[in-house]
Amino acid sequence: MLVTLISHKPSSMEIRRRILWVDDEIDMLTAHVRLLEQKGYVVETATNGDDALQLVRDRSYDLVFLDEMMPGKGGLEALSEIKEAEPSLPVIMVTKNEAESLMEEAIGSKITDYLTKPVNPSQILLAVKKIFDSKKIAGAVMSRDYAKELRSIALALMNPLDEREWIDLYVRLTNWDKELDDHPELGLRQTVLDQKRECNVEFAKFVDRRYRDWLADPKRPVALSTDIVERYVIPSLNEKTSVFLFVIDCLRLDQWLVMEELLSETFAFDRHHYFSILPTATPYSRNAIFSGLFPSELEQRFPDIWQAGEDDESSRNRHEAQLLQKLLERKRVAMKSEPKYVKILDAEYGRQFEQNITSYVNNRLTAVVVNFVDMLAHGRSDSPLLKEIAPDEAAYRSLTRSWFQHSSLLGMLRALGRQKNVRIILTTDHGSVRCMRGSKVIGDREASTNLRYKYGRNLKVDERQAVFVKNPADYRLPRSSVTTNYILAKEDYYFVYPTDYHRYLSQYRDSFQHGGISMEEMILPLIMLEPK
Repeated sequence: MLVTLISHKPSSMEIRRRILWVDDEIDMLTAHVRLLEQKGYVVETATNGDDALQLVRDRSYDLVFLDEMMPGKGGLEALSEIKEAEPSLPVIMVTKNEAESLMEEAIGSKITDYLTKPVNPSQILLAVKKIFDSKKIAGAVMSRDYAKELRSIALALMNPLDEREWIDLYVRLTNWDKELDDHPELGLRQTVLDQKRECNVEFAKFVDRRYRDWLADPKRPVALSTDIVERYVIPSLNEKTSVFLFVIDCLRLDQWLVMEELLSETFAFDRHHYFSILPTATPYSRNAIFSGLFPSELEQRFPDIWQAGEDDESSRNRHEAQLLQKLLERKRVAMKSEPKYVKILDAEYGRQFEQNITSYVNNRLTAVVVNFVDMLAHGRSDSPLLKEIAPDEAAYRSLTRSWFQHSSLLGMLRALGRQKNVRIILTTDHGSVRCMRGSKVIGDREASTNLRYKYGRNLKVDERQAVFVKNPADYRLPRSSVTTNYILAKEDYYFVYPTDYHRYLSQYRDSFQHGGISMEEMILPLIMLEPK
């Protein structure tokens, strides 16, 4: 067995990376080996596949350079046996053969990188750094760039922002938040949370100033929930196109971004954003999407629907198919058949619909409501197991990705992506915010039980922590009696009654809730998916 060991004494604080280089002409690569040794790596060599395999079995290595053409056991055969012995060991294939079929076979055998001879020492060093130091280097660059972004956002908050600027700022924050998921070692998570909290303080002030103006202006500068069908769905309807509108209940922008990664091979994305109406809760925001009406208008035009849900707010969303049909009639959209409406509440029904979704392609409009993300948000509040699995927002995004990757929804979208003349619009009704601070609220027994918004009589709360809606008509909200008021939580506050205060304060702290005013709840993605 031919083994050459080239090494230096490591310092007491240094961990030396060990590299195995396998090549039948290893003597011709002395300059390459010396360069790696000068950079602090321990390099061992072998001249054939059998010796290399024995070394891998006997010793521990961090990387293998493997020549593809050697006498006896070739590189691909050696690669297969090395991977069988050490599946996670990175292997870089080095070869004179530029045949595409060889590259594909090597890639299929799970090589880490592929270099074509002749290689120079700097190429080798670059390949090593990509494997050993890429995350460290990327983290250093990210820390530097994020420091610049912190300053940029702080400067932006010193000046009044308009609607589009708030959307842009939130998108930037969300992209950074997601990027930092891959670099927990940087210790920037708390910095991100503090910055989002600071932004939400200013965002709540902005919404408090501007919201009533949006409601009064049909040409408002940004779309609201009531505008979605008219602005995005109806213009897509024509005789040759089948439109699918997917509404994923309680989906945040960051959750969409992790889902988008799994769809990027199938679709191109035309991204839009809109603002949810208040309260950011399903009976209000999702009904507004399907009806095109604000809650007070919905109560006036369809009193039976609204009043039927006074004791159970979820029942107020049982008539979305009817509301959508009425909206299309008001907008004078001629359709030979009524739009189809599907609500997916459990995995079994989702699988059934996935198998049959192509049969809906003959319809001009199909609306699909998916409730899982909302169930996940509320389930985390009640389940210690889910809270353990998703202890923070990074883990919550990861859990969303895991669900979507194995969901019927992904199968539906991919199936539709293979169809001709299909237009897919995907959005949500509201997001959620991670609630970390309790706000003591006083109200009578008839007040609603929601954690981020409440309506009732004689409601009292710290005005620094919530918006008090004295006259519901100003916010286009229903008013069951002349004394009904609303309160809407700001930032990451949640409402707790004085009775048994500390118990409920602890129970709902660090839970994902919705209904109030925050970027996470109000600034929402709307995506046109275009099959590639």
